Parts: sequence; structure tokens; C-alpha cells
Amino acid sequence: MGHHSTSKSSIVPLIDRLNKYPIGLVDNAKLRQILAILFSEEEAFIASRFPLHEATLEELAKRTGYAVEPLAALLETMANKGLVIDMPHAGRVYYLLLPGLIGFFEFTFMKQRADLPLVELARLMRDYLNEDPEKGQAQEFFGSKTPLTRSLAYEETIPVSSQVTSYAGAREIIRQAGGGAVGLCYCRHKKQHLDETCTKGAPVEGICISLGSAAQFMARRGFAEERSVDELLAVIDTARQHNLTHITDNIRHKPSFICNCCSCCCELLAGVQVGYHQGIGKTGFRVAVKREKCIGCGLCVRACNVKALKLAATGEARTLKIAENICLGCGACISTCPQAALSMVATRAPLIPRQKKELFQQILKEKKRLTPFVIDGVKQKLGKLLP
Repeated sequence: MGHHSTSKSSIVPLIDRLNKYPIGLVDNAKLRQILAILFSEEEAFIASRFPLHEATLEELAKRTGYAVEPLAALLETMANKGLVIDMPHAGRVYYLLLPGLIGFFEFTFMKQRADLPLVELARLMRDYLNEDPEKGQAQEFFGSKTPLTRSLAYEETIPVSSQVTSYAGAREIIRQAGGGAVGLCYCRHKKQHLDETCTKGAPVEGICISLGSAAQFMARRGFAEERSVDELLAVIDTARQHNLTHITDNIRHKPSFICNCCSCCCELLAGVQVGYHQGIGKTGFRVAVKREKCIGCGLCVRACNVKALKLAATGEARTLKIAENICLGCGACISTCPQAALSMVATRAPLIPRQKKELFQQILKEKKRLTPFVIDGVKQKLGKLLP
């Protein structure tokens, strides 16, 4: 197998392959360091040979030149590391290479592990994701018109006059999924390895929800633990006690995760804070204030996870200012107001793709990357086994 193990040269084809996904990885020295830690030489080669869609062991053996048995052992290791997803289906196992984001970057910190230098990876990932927000990875992630993720409203804050669809609230998404799994928060776990903690005191463990086939994979590979509907609803209650923002896939049909995110640790919310105000899909609602009730205490400002709320001095008083173009409409701030001065009002309903393959195609089209290969992969295969 020596001809497959080409050390640093295996990283470049891997990056090229990962950049066929809607959210690619901007190539630089830090990224190459990250990939060299996460992937062995053989794993990088195998990953670079993956098709865009899921593939069987036999198909991957033809694409890589590996014999079936040693390839199966390598894929087993890659699945345990969170680099590929293995999906048993109708008596066969299918494999899918995970993207970097949302993908194996997150899986790296979604379980306690001793097989990787987590402190070094935390530093590298922080520096990589924060490098050059206008041209670097932030632009790659948030730069398309159609966002990869969307926020969910606290159902109890939605006006009774508004129709709440089945895909608009975290609780209904969980009920429709029939349960799922829960695990570590990638963002807050990574921050721990940088000697930083959540300013909201939000939990690290038992807070990140996965659903559907993603939950099955994560439970099977030790990234999460299976939970019932009622247990997942209790996780939502915990998240709301900390005024966290719910974020999920920007799709209507079978979202695969619900993250419960804070302003200080979440990299998605950080993107909104640094200027990508449309980088996360909005709920179709926004917060409004009753001026006559507001006392300018600032509790809602501290609760807001995207810095859409600010207090401005007006003479001797302080007036709450709401940046409507930034507000996600999540409702995390509503319960913090002691004067009941805040409420949610309906805005324009968001356009949400139905399935993941439609979302991927739309982002690729906006980035002018919708090649015939990608069209075939997304249209014909992707989504058959995944939500």
C-alpha cells in the first residue's frame, strides 16, 4: 500500500474532494495541519477517492485499489473517528465522507477522547475559523444567499395569531423524529481546551441533539447517547433556562440536529455577530419592545445571542434599540424581561428548502459550483439514506 501513502501530498487531493461539498474548506497552512492530525496518510487517500454520494465497501475498493478486508478495517477506524458515516441499510453498509463543516470538525470535539491532541486542535481550529473573516472560512460558510442552518423560535413566544408550522419549533421537530440522541456541545467542549468557559454557564454535556440516521450513527459510534422524545424535550427545557438559541438544518423535512447555542462559544452565532447577519436563517419573527414598559435594565441585551439588542442613552434614561436585520427571532430574550415589555411579531416567512439535497444544490448553484458531477451526485444519490 506504500504507493497510496504519500504523506503531505495526500492532503491536497483530500482538500479538493472536500471542496466539492456546498461548504468547502479554504486551503491554507492551518487547514493542512488540522487535516494531517485528523487523517492518517491512508485515510486521507481513501477520503479523497470518495464519490459525492454514499458508496458500498465494494465500490470504494474499486475506487481506491484497496482489497476489501483492509479497506473495511480502515473505514471502521474512520467511522470511530467521525470522518465518515457508516449507514446499514437493507442488509448492506453504505459509507459517506463527512464534510469539514458541519462535519468532522464538530465530531472531533463531540466525545471525550484520548486519540487526538485536542488542545492543539482547538487552537488550530480557532485560528483557522477566525482567520480573515472577509475572504477566509467565514466567507465560505456564510457567504451564500441560502444559509446552511436556521434558527428556531421558542414556541411559547410566538403570537397566538400566527400559524406555527411543524418545522418551525424544536419541540415539534423532536416529536416528529420520535426521539434521537444527545451528546457534547462541540463549541463549548472545544473552548474548554482553550481554558475558556461559557459566560452563560450553559452545559457542555447532554445538550447537543441529533435526530434520525445521524442520531443512530452517533449513538453507535460513541458520539452521543440515545434519548426518548420526553428526554429530548427536557434538554430543550434546559437550553431555554440558559436562554440558548436553537439552531438546526435549513430544511423542512427531517432536520438532523438541534444545537443549543450561546453567544460566547458558538461559531455560527459568532459569524452573525461579526457581520454575516443573514448567515443563519431567521424564524419569520422578530422581537419588539413596548417602550412604555421598558425600564432599560439590560437583561435582554445580555440574553441576546447575536447582539441584536443594545441600550442607548436618551437623556437620563436608557432606551432599548433593536437591530431588526440582525435579530434571528429565536425568542431567547423574551423571558428575561421583568416588565414583560418584549414580544414577538411576525415578519416575512422564510423560504426553507424541503430536503438536504435541495439545500445543497441551491448553495452550490449560488457559488457557481454546480458541475455535472455534483448535479448527478446530489440529485441521484444523496438523500436516499440520510434525512
